[in-house]
Amino acid sequence: MIQAQRQRLGRGLAALIGDDTTETAVLHDIRSLRHLPIELLHASANNPRKHFADAELEDLAKSIREKGLLQPLVVRTRTDGEYEIVAGERRWRAAQRAGLHEIPVLVREFSDGEALEIALIENIQRSDLNPLEEARAYDLLLQQFNYTQQQLAQSVGKSRSHIANTLRLLNLPLSVRQQIEAGKLTAGHARTLVATESPAELAEQIIKFGLSVREAEGLTRQAASPKRKPKAEKSTDTKALERSVAEALGLKIDINDRGDAGGTVSIGYKSLEQLEEICRRLQSRESD
Repeated sequence: MIQAQRQRLGRGLAALIGDDTTETAVLHDIRSLRHLPIELLHASANNPRKHFADAELEDLAKSIREKGLLQPLVVRTRTDGEYEIVAGERRWRAAQRAGLHEIPVLVREFSDGEALEIALIENIQRSDLNPLEEARAYDLLLQQFNYTQQQLAQSVGKSRSHIANTLRLLNLPLSVRQQIEAGKLTAGHARTLVATESPAELAEQIIKFGLSVREAEGLTRQAASPKRKPKAEKSTDTKALERSVAEALGLKIDINDRGDAGGTVSIGYKSLEQLEEICRRLQSRESD
C-alpha cells in the first residue's frame, strides 16, 4: 500500500495538484473547481516552506492584480468546515496582497499523511526552498513515510547524492543553519562546512570576506590540515657534534636527539658517488 502510494505520488503528482493537462484530468478539475472566500483558507503547519521573500510575493501580487489568479490552489476540508491549503500557499499569500476576496481552489480528499507527503513533494519539485527547508522536507519524508534515500530521489527527481548531501546540513550548528536560512550562506558554502571541526567559526570567515564556494573549500581544507609542531631547538652540544661529523665525512649530517628515548642520525648525499663512499666506509668498519 505504501509503495503504491509512493509510486502514485512520484508519477501522478500533476494530476493530484491540478497540473495534469490531459482531457480527462481537465474535465475532472472543472467539476471539482470552486471559488471560496479567501478567509476560509488556512496555511498548513506542515508546509516545508517557511520563508516567503517579500519582493517575490509583491511581484506575484502585481501579476494577480493584472491577470487574476490563473492556477487554482489545492485544498482539503477541515473538521470545522473551513479549508487547509495542500498546495499553493505562496499564491494564497500573494492573492491576499492583491486584495482578492475569492480564489479558485480544487478540493481534494486527503488523509493527514497524504496531505503532508504531497505538500512536501510539491514544494521540493516546484518551489525554491532554501537548503534547510529542503533538508527538513527530505528528513520528514524519510522518517514519517519510511522512504529509502533511493526511493525519495526517484520521487522528487533528484540524485541520491544530492539527497544525502542536503540531509547532512541538518547536522550543522544552529548559528550556521540560521545563516543559511537568512541567505548569507549558499548550499554550496554549507556543504563545505559539514565535515569540519569548527563550522561556526569558518562560516563567519566565509561571510566576513565574501568567499566564493571554491574559496570556502580552500579555507576548510586549510583548517583540516594538521598543524606541524615547530621543531625543538637543538642543544649546543648536538650542533657541535653535527659539525664535527660533517667535517670528517664531508657530508651533511642531521642529528635528532630525543634524550632518553634515543634519536636518529641522517646523512645527506648529493650524488651516487657520495652514496657509494658512505656504504664503503660503513662496510670497511664492519670488516675491521
